[in-house]
Amino acid sequence: MTVRIRSALDTLPAYAPGRSVPGAIKLASNELAFPTLPAVAQAIADAAVHESSGINRYPDNGAARLVTALAALTGAPESHIVTGCGSVALCQQLVQATAEAGDEVLFGWRSFEAYPIVTQITGATAVRVPVTAGHELDLAAMADAITPATRLIFICTPNNPTGTTVRAADLIAFLDRVPEHVLVTIDEAYTEFDDADDSPDGLAEATSRPNVVTLRTLSKAYGLAGLRVGYAVADPAVVTALRKVAIPFALNSLAQAAALAALGARAELAPRWQQVVAERTRVHAALRELGYEVPVSRANFVWLPLRERSAEFAAHSEQHKVIVRAFADASGGVRVSIGAPHENDAFLAAAAAFPR
Repeated sequence: MTVRIRSALDTLPAYAPGRSVPGAIKLASNELAFPTLPAVAQAIADAAVHESSGINRYPDNGAARLVTALAALTGAPESHIVTGCGSVALCQQLVQATAEAGDEVLFGWRSFEAYPIVTQITGATAVRVPVTAGHELDLAAMADAITPATRLIFICTPNNPTGTTVRAADLIAFLDRVPEHVLVTIDEAYTEFDDADDSPDGLAEATSRPNVVTLRTLSKAYGLAGLRVGYAVADPAVVTALRKVAIPFALNSLAQAAALAALGARAELAPRWQQVVAERTRVHAALRELGYEVPVSRANFVWLPLRERSAEFAAHSEQHKVIVRAFADASGGVRVSIGAPHENDAFLAAAAAFPR
């Protein structure tokens, strides 16, 4: 007899992480290319053997010290903050807390590939609204797509994988059109790399509107991708709902210690973010000089909308020992993380050799 599995999983795509290939440069997962800060590594080592809170003990389920540090960083009250196992876990918790079969979760497309996956897990319907010709989220069209069944909306800015941002005035106009019972998630996983003058302040919206939540992560800019630390800022009622659907003890002791150390080293990390932005500008200019279409990115990656040639480009890059992330479908393209200067040079050499 075969174990009965929910039929909804039959068509559920598996999340495909960026590939690692021995001997090749990995520019597929938007990781920070810099080594772990010594202070962070030491905090992890100390946490592992701490007499009263080492890894033989369960972690603080509420991550109280980390929440306090995040409140100091964001200016939001502690009652408005909840941590999670990366911001993607919080995305899933948001869907679980708001949507079920017959409900709709709305987002731009192309956007973060986890959105349709976490939506389908609960049996809700994913509603994709195409991005503009400039690869930006079409907020006006998204507002028009809201129906009585809409329960949750994801706004990813800077958008993954296109790198484009929404403008503050456009976001405010959009939020003013959203019914109060619909929760809007502003996913700001790449906010530390966003140098646009007119980008929105998700924190301000999340602390002033009860139906807005902003998500942030320490995986990218803080270099903690391997430990999975994210957080949400939202109305206390939303925070309570997120805690109810969270897996207990999901944020482990080592991750909490590393996050505290990384937040304390923000001044040391900031120059790294500036280098990423400078390298992103250089890579963008070089690709445009080669004749590629490349939207302006405010994240730590660039997007090449190569569509039907995306898989071919990725295979070509791999032959040149550079691994990039291909999305090979009708709205597809290639996302390339910004790495160290020599890694970016290797990628640009591969791009220059690609037959077009």
